[in-house]
Amino acid sequence: MTKGRIKAAAAAIITAAMLSGYVPAVYADNTAIGYGQGTAADSSNCPVDAVSFDQNYRKYNAYATTPDRQRIIITFDQGYENGYTADILDTLKEKNVKAIFFLTGDYAKKEQELVKRMICEGHVLGNHGMTHASLPKLSEEEARQEISSLHDYVQDTYGYEMQYFRFPCGEYSEDRLQTVCSLGYKTLFWSYAYVDWKTDAQPDPAAALEKLRASAHGGEILLLHSVSETNAEILGDAIDTFRNAGFVV
Repeated sequence: MTKGRIKAAAAAIITAAMLSGYVPAVYADNTAIGYGQGTAADSSNCPVDAVSFDQNYRKYNAYATTPDRQRIIITFDQGYENGYTADILDTLKEKNVKAIFFLTGDYAKKEQELVKRMICEGHVLGNHGMTHASLPKLSEEEARQEISSLHDYVQDTYGYEMQYFRFPCGEYSEDRLQTVCSLGYKTLFWSYAYVDWKTDAQPDPAAALEKLRASAHGGEILLLHSVSETNAEILGDAIDTFRNAGFVV
């Protein structure tokens, strides 16, 4: 068989596998990709890069938006505690909003009272990696351990089984998307985030609130960090702004 026919046959196998919803691991690519939602938006104000991500990777149960285009989902990445999470939980309770909190192993171990409160008040816990390691930089076995060790710790410690994963550092690969999927997880990225994690350079609250208002869109997955003083201050106003615009939060 000529090289051209070999390539054509391989392409046909890959195409058939994708159409059937199954892609063998041998064809996956572990090239690291830094996720970003970009600034270009469609007619619904949804970032086109987030929509493209969904189209490309939903076969791995990986999403940057939620299919419910009337809804905005608020998520927090919990790398460490900076004294604002309790206030954030107070606001969420006052506004009757449930959020997703993506925990690292360090946070899950050190902040047990806050984690218990999240569970008690009906929030969702997500897996953000035991050591917050970039998965494309790990072997398959190491990546599985990074996810499973935190999964097991949270289940054993809190009696809670996590089902959503967020890639640490926003770095992913097709191969690692497949790894996460094979462990029974759904991957959630985001369709909007802004620079809120620099604790020594917090954004102006009014400017941050305007960013959230201007970027709001149906199906939004909003990424915030609970280490942000600004986020703790404006969260209630942001929720009211989203609701006044007709979104379910």
